[in-house]
Amino acid sequence: MLDIAAVTGSTAAIGYGLAAIGPGIGVGLVFSAYIQSTARQPESSRLTLPYVWIGFAVVEALALLGIAFGFIWAG
Repeated sequence: MLDIAAVTGSTAAIGYGLAAIGPGIGVGLVFSAYIQSTARQPESSRLTLPYVWIGFAVVEALALLGIAFGFIWAG
C-alpha cells in the first residue's frame, strides 16, 4: 500500500512549531500594550519598562518549556 501523505522525521519539531505560536502571540501582545501605554502617557515609559521585560521573560519561558518537552518526549 502506498502512503501518499506519510509523516517522516521528528514529530517533536512539529509540536514545537505549534507550541511556539502561543509565545509569539504573547510577545506581540506584551510589546503592543507597552507601545500603546507609552503613546498615551509618555512620562510613564520608564515606570512601565521593567514590567515589559518581566512579561517578556515569562512568555519566553513558555517557549523554552515547549522546546524542552519536545526533546524529552522525542526520546
